[in-house]
This record gives sequence, structure tokens and C-alpha cells, in this order.
Amino acid sequence: MDAGDLRVFEAVARLGVMNKAASELNTVQSNVTSRIRRLEEEVGVPLFRRHTRGVSLTSAGERLLPYALKIARLLGEAKRAVEDDGEPKGLLKIGSLETTAAYRLPPLISRYGMTFPAVNISLKTGTNIRLIEDVLNYELDGAFVCGPLDHPELDQMVVFYEELVVATAPGRKRFESMAGTGELKILVKGPGCAYRERFEEMLLRRGINVNRIEFGTLDAIVGCIAAGLGETLLPKSVLAPAVKAKRISIHSLPPADARVETLFIKRRDAFVSGALAAFLQLARGESKTAQAAE
Repeated sequence: MDAGDLRVFEAVARLGVMNKAASELNTVQSNVTSRIRRLEEEVGVPLFRRHTRGVSLTSAGERLLPYALKIARLLGEAKRAVEDDGEPKGLLKIGSLETTAAYRLPPLISRYGMTFPAVNISLKTGTNIRLIEDVLNYELDGAFVCGPLDHPELDQMVVFYEELVVATAPGRKRFESMAGTGELKILVKGPGCAYRERFEEMLLRRGINVNRIEFGTLDAIVGCIAAGLGETLLPKSVLAPAVKAKRISIHSLPPADARVETLFIKRRDAFVSGALAAFLQLARGESKTAQAAE
């Protein structure tokens, strides 16, 4: 068993068809077929079930796949490490909450881009859960997520502090007045959103029942709040433009509910490229600024 055989195995497992794997690997189907057969002979068990639509993994193949993926990743990291001379360049894949990307990251990314023009930054937004999964699966070099977080495979640092507030249509009473009186209609993003989870937990502690409406964007949430459809929980900085325009009202919370940390996370065992090292240095500067402001 060698890395080349495992690369062929992974391609066949992912694509499910031998000729598609051969095309991706720039070889002929007979070579793929023979290497899979040789690998199965070496391990002594079938790795694929053959059928009219192609192939699917056996239970033994499913057990082998994580090791094939791990070896492929390690080989990729080894290549990156050899090619990386410490100078920030190449692709840097960063994830972020939508709120952080829109209102906190532009100055940081702009400063980074001007300082290190040889780096191409890919910024992906998503929910807390999705971003954490992408970092753990090596799909992102790092991500800005909402704390608190405790994971043995992740390094983290506080970069920003946010004050959470409840947003309502102008003239609405504070949401605490709803306790024990019925349901509160809340406007939130989909499952996995850290602010949604925090809001629902906060309302549950206060004995307020929830009727939730899910939206795909923050702009839609703010627009519907202004129209009186419901309420939400978001960082004060995100809502500032709508408050200034007198489209919505905001209500402060006790410090235990209001304070939230934005963390930058990365895998502890992942290779730190020159591009990521430079980004971390700038992010640490933001972290020190945030702590000094406290």
C-alpha cells in the first residue's frame, strides 16, 4: 500500500465510477482498475461493491477512507511546507460570521491586502457550527466565530468584543414585558447561528415562548423588524445604521447576556503558512486593541 494507491482509492470512492476517477487522475481506466484490485489483494478484503451504476464502498472501504484522506492531506501540507519560505503569498482561506465579515473585518482585510499583495484571500461566511466544522475538516485556514468555545483540536484567541442588544420596531416595549404573556415572534437565521441560540436560551430562562421565523440574510431580518414583524438579538455595531436612520429601536441587556467574544480559531495541528502567520499577527493586534478598550 502506497500513497499513489490511496490517492486512486480516494478518487474512486468520491466519484463512484472508475472512468471518472481515471479522467480526474489523468490516466486510463485499466490502470485505475488494476491498482484498486492490487490494493484489495494486499489488504485481503474487497473495498468496493461493483454494480451497474459504478462502485460503492464496502464496510472495509469505509474504514480505510479516513486514512486515505488523512494521508492525502498530509502530503498536501508537506508540499506546502516545502514551497513556503515564510513570505506571505498564495491562497489564504478565512471563514467568518456574516456580522463580523460585514462590520468588523473590512479594515483588517484591507490593511492585510495592502501590506501583503501577493496573498489571495478567500472569505467564506457561515454559521458558527459550519465554520467550526470547516476548520476542523481543514477546509479553512481559520475562522472568526462567536465564543465561548472549548475544543481540544482548536487554538483560539479573542479578537473582538461585542455588545448584544435586542432589536424591535420603534416604540415597542422591552421584550421582558412578554414574560408569561404568550409567544414572542423572533426573526433569526437558520440553525447553527450563535446569536439565535443565545437569544432562544435567554428567552427560555425568562419563561418566554418563542415563535421563530428564519431568514437568509441580516438585511431581511432588519427590514422585517422595522416593519414590526418581530424581534431579534444582534451585536449593537451591526444595528447602528438602522438605529441612526430611526428604522428600529434597540434595548440593552444585563452584562451577562450582552457581552460576547468574537474568536479567531485554527487547527492546532495544521501547517501555518507565511500568509496565515502574517494574518495572525494582524489579528493579534486587533485582539490587544480590544482588550485595551476593556
